[in-house]
Amino acid sequence: MAVFAVTAGLFAPVAATAQQADGERLFQQRCGGCHSTEAGRNRIGPHLSGVIGRAAGSIEGARYSDAMRDSGIVWDNQLLDTFLAAPREMVSGARMTVAVPDADQRAAIIAYLESQ
Repeated sequence: MAVFAVTAGLFAPVAATAQQADGERLFQQRCGGCHSTEAGRNRIGPHLSGVIGRAAGSIEGARYSDAMRDSGIVWDNQLLDTFLAAPREMVSGARMTVAVPDADQRAAIIAYLESQ
């Protein structure tokens, strides 16, 4: 049993690194066309550096719908998960149309964003 615990511990960093790499890849594929993770670098959508804990619609110079700006949302993991699953269902009138229906992919993207 002790051998299993030690062996399992050896793979934990690899799994975390693999998820982060997967999250970065998924972010680039699904989100990177419109969003950057570089602070101050907005694209079609706002940059997502430091998005966890940030009020929705608050990045200076980013184009937001009135619905997003007035939503009162402060992003956390659960709200990001809900939003990524169905953006316009969560915030009617949001400009973002791309959804990520797969829960594992959303989790990987959110973990990547947390690491930024």
